[in-house]
Amino acid sequence: MKIESVDFFYLSMPQILDIGDGSQDALLVRVRGGGLEGWGECEASPLVSIASWVCPMSHSACKPVSASVIGQTLDSVADIRRIGDLVRAQSLDLLQADHTLSGIDIALWDLLGKKVHEPVWKLLGYSHSFAKQPYASVLFGDTPTETFEKAKRIAQAGFKAAKFGWGPFGASTPEADRDQLQAARQGLGNDGYLLVDAGTVWNTNLDAARRRLAYLKEVRAHWLEEPFVSGALTEYRQLSTESGSVGMAGGEGCHNYFMAKHMIDHAGLSFVQIDAGRIGGISVAKDVADYADQHQIKYVNHTFTSNLALSASLQPYAGLKDHLICEYPTELKSLAIEMTLNRIERDQHGMIAAPDAMGLGIEMDRAALQRYLVPVEIKIKNEVLYRTPEL
Repeated sequence: MKIESVDFFYLSMPQILDIGDGSQDALLVRVRGGGLEGWGECEASPLVSIASWVCPMSHSACKPVSASVIGQTLDSVADIRRIGDLVRAQSLDLLQADHTLSGIDIALWDLLGKKVHEPVWKLLGYSHSFAKQPYASVLFGDTPTETFEKAKRIAQAGFKAAKFGWGPFGASTPEADRDQLQAARQGLGNDGYLLVDAGTVWNTNLDAARRRLAYLKEVRAHWLEEPFVSGALTEYRQLSTESGSVGMAGGEGCHNYFMAKHMIDHAGLSFVQIDAGRIGGISVAKDVADYADQHQIKYVNHTFTSNLALSASLQPYAGLKDHLICEYPTELKSLAIEMTLNRIERDQHGMIAAPDAMGLGIEMDRAALQRYLVPVEIKIKNEVLYRTPEL
């Protein structure tokens, strides 16, 4: 079949807050062909990615992403790979291309799965979708008391693991962070796995991260995520040699395969976290999952938006039995909750798995999408390059 159309939909909450919550807006991608449609989601600034889809060509290696997708044949997994390679070649100097490609690639896998009546994870070569242990992913509270209450609710809801991140953590004193960590541990209980996300707050300041290590060990943190910016390989590796039982986690900021490979090879990671909506889609995320598995590094999905994104993030490692843990956002804004008709829920054992259904196994709620839709028009020299399409 031919790719007949690719449509972008910018969705947003009425108000965007200055907090580390990626569920406040979204960029959905709809790809149509052969009487079917597939859906994907970009983990990126919506308007910037839309612009990269329609921007005028600057030169032969800086073409709009659309130049490599519309009209292409999609009949096999090889076609998805071929289209991705074409985007990377023709939009080499368009730095937003990988983010934009991510949502398109996800939608292509969804579309192909529907065409051949198979779940994406089977198209990726897996024979089984193994259950994963979800961790409740939340922000630190503004105060230790608020963090304690969050952790207590998570434990009461039956989660065996929780991740606290961003908020005030790392931005004040080590003692303030100690109080937050102790509150999270007390609320979660002695047996729960506690994960900590510093949200790159220390940039490349190794000493600032070091000053928190004793407190992280004290509360038995399973990992410290993103103490530094992605690519700060020297700082990551040095901290990993000193962190002992606290594993280093990172990689969500990687927007291509080679960035992730360098993190695995040189950052001293115990866990590599990949966002399919950022790195170039399910295709590239699967390559990273395979490489991580070969190098005894645990692959973990990264996602903090909708259940469409959650399903996409699970596919690349659905068939890797020993890569068990997965992110499961529990503080989503109404936009991210309402945009799909079905959701990935925990089973009676508290586990989740990539859906055993055609494509990604997630259906969009068009009425909900309409409520959050942001009309956009991009015009150059009085010519309309983009206008929000009909849902």
